[in-house]
Amino acid sequence: MMTESSDRHSLSEALPLVSLEPGEVVIAEGPSMGFMYILAEGELAVMKGDIQVASITEPGAVVGEIAALLRLGHTATVKAVGPARVFKIEAAESFLKHHPDVLFTVARLLARRLVDATTYLTDVKRQYADRDDHLGMVDEVLSALVNQNKADLKVVPRPKRADPRL
Repeated sequence: MMTESSDRHSLSEALPLVSLEPGEVVIAEGPSMGFMYILAEGELAVMKGDIQVASITEPGAVVGEIAALLRLGHTATVKAVGPARVFKIEAAESFLKHHPDVLFTVARLLARRLVDATTYLTDVKRQYADRDDHLGMVDEVLSALVNQNKADLKVVPRPKRADPRL
């Protein structure tokens, strides 16, 4: 979520504001259109198939960031529950590259989601640790989530210098 009021104010002047009708889909699960949205007001439902997995009501909440950052299709459908308004960000990946303050906010949002998901899965793992049926595979799911650290950053060691103080 965008938490700095000055960030929201500057974005509100720079981005188009789109009004949504109840039930209107802002993001459809599937191929990415390259857009990202910031909730200005109202409520959005996040759907995986026909199951609602989240309700978004906090102004400044961001949707479409996963597709923008990972260059994947949208992982869920997002639609307005009632009348809502969102700021539309076209060319979301490029926008994030040129707005590090927004990128940092999105990174914090994603880190919070990862902490929440990992905490939840850890609790479930603890509850079902002694099971040998399908509930016992939570350990494998948790390990797969935690160990997905494929980074795009290429780290190159610095050459050693003659003077260790440099």
